[in-house]
This record gives sequence, structure tokens and C-alpha cells, in this order.
Amino acid sequence: MRRPAEELRVALTAVQYFTRLPVPQWVGYSNDRLNAAVRYFPLVGILVGLASGAVFLAALRVFPQSVAVLAAMLAGVLLTGGFHEDGLADACDGFGGGWEKAQVLAIMKDSRVGTYGVLGLAFALSLKFAALAALPVTAFLPATVAAHALSRFMAVTVIATQRYMRDDDTARARPVAQSVAAGGLACAAAFALPPLAWLGAAGVAGLACACVLRWLVAGYFRRRIGGYTGDCLGAIQQVTEIGFYLAVLAWTSI
Repeated sequence: MRRPAEELRVALTAVQYFTRLPVPQWVGYSNDRLNAAVRYFPLVGILVGLASGAVFLAALRVFPQSVAVLAAMLAGVLLTGGFHEDGLADACDGFGGGWEKAQVLAIMKDSRVGTYGVLGLAFALSLKFAALAALPVTAFLPATVAAHALSRFMAVTVIATQRYMRDDDTARARPVAQSVAAGGLACAAAFALPPLAWLGAAGVAGLACACVLRWLVAGYFRRRIGGYTGDCLGAIQQVTEIGFYLAVLAWTSI
């Protein structure tokens, strides 16, 4: 069992890796600590969701809801450095332009963005904006917190159940692409699931949609390349986040 000081380092390592937020120098870095930080991915999502929601509520005092939504989305991208959006774009390029496993992996590794990546990212951001702009104002903060936490938990479940497919030393996400122990998965769930209660039945609808999308997308990746890469995790995070918003919107519209 880790000492409290070391556990704090692990949590801050997750913040360090998945956001642009500064952390104290004493946190340091190690691959082992980064692997252990998987269990705190949903906590990072809560932080990003709270920040985005705060920007939305502040902007709403001055601007229309549509502008406030764009400001909140921009805040989330700036806070994470577009980490998961980049993964989505690369995955769209790889699976859209490659036929064989080696082709898919090579295209995803290329830092250039192609047509499939641009289209995938454009539609994803458009869907996200449309869903958030249509949500009731009172549901925005609960929905963003729950969606960011849950979607990162969906990525953690993929790490826990599938194989990491890159074997080169240049893979950006290799340090976090290891198996997750049952205790780590339970810890991640402990951060990801409680925010759903904030939304009541709409949260349950969002959870169901996210689980279905996670199953479909992860299954597609497994059939095509035998497992996942860091870009695949980013794609799953984005897809399940958007699916959560759409399900909550559909529930609140009924």
C-alpha cells in the first residue's frame, strides 16, 4: 500500500500528464507512477468539467448561451492541450485511411492531420457544441462534470481489458498503456460514477449510452488492430463524452 505522500504524487502525476496545469516540482516523474495514475483519470475529468462549467456560468452573465458554450469548450481544450481531440483526429485518419494493421498504426503515428481526421474532429466538435447549446442551463455544469469523468473511465476500462498494440519506444501513450488492476479500476469508478447522481435519471441514460458506444468503438478497434493505442483511448473518450451529452439531451427533451 502506498504512503499518502506517494499517493498524492500519483494523483498529481495524472494532472501533470493530462492537463496543462502546473504541479509542484517535488512531484517529479516516473513511468511506474504514471502507470499507477490511471486510476485518477476520472478525477482529472472532474477537474476539467468543473473548470469548463465555471467558464460557462461566468460567460453566461455577459453573452448568449451559444457563446458561453464555445467559451467553455475552448477552456476545456486549453486546459488539456487538446490531448484527446488529437487522439480522435489521429484515430480517424488511421482507421479511415489504413487497411492493414501496420498501415493503421503508421498513419496514426504520423503527426500530420488528413481529411478523415479533419472531418472526424469537425463533426465531433459540432455535435458537442450542438448538444451542449441545447441543454437546459441548469444541466450544463452537472453534465460536463459527469461526462468528462465518465468518458475517461471508459478509456480506463479499455486499458484494463484490451492489449496495447504499439511496441515502439516513440509511442506517446506507452507509459499509461499497461493493465489496470482491479483495485485501480474500482478507484477510477469511485470518481467516475458519483457525479452521475447529480443528473438523476438523465445520468443513467448517459451512462447507458456511453457504455454502448464504448463497447462498439473498442470492439471495432480490437477487430481492426487487435487492441488499442493512445489515440484509440482519446477517440473513446471523445465519442463517449459526446454520446453522454446526446443521451442527457434526449432524456431532458422527453
